[in-house]
Amino acid sequence: MEDRIRYPEIDEFIRKTIAREEGIFKELEEYAGLNHIPIIPPETAALLKILVKIQRPARILEVGTAIGYSALIMAAASEGESHIDTIEILEETASLAERNIQRSGFSSSIRVLRGDAFEILQCLTTPYDMIFLDASKGQYPEYLPECLRLTREGGVILSDNVLYRGLVAQKGHVEHKHRTIAVRLGEYLDSLCKNPLLDTVIIPIGDGLAVSYRRGG
Repeated sequence: MEDRIRYPEIDEFIRKTIAREEGIFKELEEYAGLNHIPIIPPETAALLKILVKIQRPARILEVGTAIGYSALIMAAASEGESHIDTIEILEETASLAERNIQRSGFSSSIRVLRGDAFEILQCLTTPYDMIFLDASKGQYPEYLPECLRLTREGGVILSDNVLYRGLVAQKGHVEHKHRTIAVRLGEYLDSLCKNPLLDTVIIPIGDGLAVSYRRGG
């Protein structure tokens, strides 16, 4: 099965057609590819930029920093106007992300929070206008109540990799090593779509992106 849920020829067409990143963004894409570090694909990055420009969030929370690529995508889309908190559990990875952020010129806009995502989420109190969830997929159901608590009315929760290589929708046998995550993501999507505080759409882009609008109440 392909790593992505779209047809390969569609992926290739989209990536050739959309404007591609330059400068430090291109450098980080190449670094991630060479070092097998998962970052959002170009088509997801393009959608993320558009959503930031439309939403114009004053405060963004990212769960899952990695090398800082998506945090920098959002910072650039907001022209440095959004304050971004991004959570990373691995000390070495967090340090690398901070170096990349420093080089980018967006260090005043992005703060890396080190530690377990669930524990940090429980400690946060100030609402966010946008939350980008891109961490441990099997823990998405645990993150959701905290993300709901931290998203202001009219805010947006973005959940990446929710179709998990298409395995969430696959009927029949799923390999044991993938089964638990696929089941948990299916439950997570069901919770998103049935939650009375959310309006959710699931977009089959990259590895699947859920966009949830936080209603009042």
